Amino acid sequence: MINRNFKSLILIAILILTTAVISFPVQEEKNLPGVTLISVYDNYQVDTRLTTAWGFATIIKMPQELILFDTGGNSEILLSNMKRLGINLNSIKKVVISHIHGDHVGGLEGFLEKNSDVTVFIPHSFPQSIKNMITKKGARFVEVFTPRKISDFVYTTGQIPGPPGEQSLIIDSKKGLIVITGCAHPGIVNIVKRVKELMKKGVYLVLGGFHYPPISCIKEFRKLQVEKVAPSHCTGDSVGEVFRKEYKENFIEYGVGKIIEIR
Repeated sequence: MINRNFKSLILIAILILTTAVISFPVQEEKNLPGVTLISVYDNYQVDTRLTTAWGFATIIKMPQELILFDTGGNSEILLSNMKRLGINLNSIKKVVISHIHGDHVGGLEGFLEKNSDVTVFIPHSFPQSIKNMITKKGARFVEVFTPRKISDFVYTTGQIPGPPGEQSLIIDSKKGLIVITGCAHPGIVNIVKRVKELMKKGVYLVLGGFHYPPISCIKEFRKLQVEKVAPSHCTGDSVGEVFRKEYKENFIEYGVGKIIEIR
């Protein structure tokens, strides 16, 4: 018991120290890529050909690769939606899972049965059963503890305390930073603040589940100079409508089938 507690204290200390000092190199705008974001799983619907269900998954299409962020709660729905959208399953080489809840990780096993040639980035707090499942399916996993680079121009915030612990994705694009959240259990404002501290740049777009935040978060977004918002999944209709009224043309309706091109 002492050894286990000591290990936990060391991990917490590393998190605090790393969060305080880490920052990623600033990229020149001319070198930054275009990005396409495609919603492939959501409880909100944009494309009526696709199936909705409670959960979240988004494809990040970069010039050099496709990354899948979260897998929704049902692999059949995930794979069907991806097929209808013309997404080549085998072109995905990296999967990032935000947190342990079933509506974000539930589709992973079925996805790996179709494409196991991937690296799965999971929060370090994930249970051994998930790690065993990933390797049993023939895939690889990387445990994420602190902020780190995942790919060219793509970073993770590292696991932020919840509960549950959760990581969000950061993309350095031509227009500014793109922040993608699964459920934002650590607080959507806290996540955006952390991103700005890590990247030392302005936030162009925040997209994903905002986890029923208080209305006051909209004022905080303005203070943080977030240019555009695309709340979905677990944000809540009432908060979403206030975001829509406040952000006007800079509000993006996000749901399954939505495609956002940032050039």
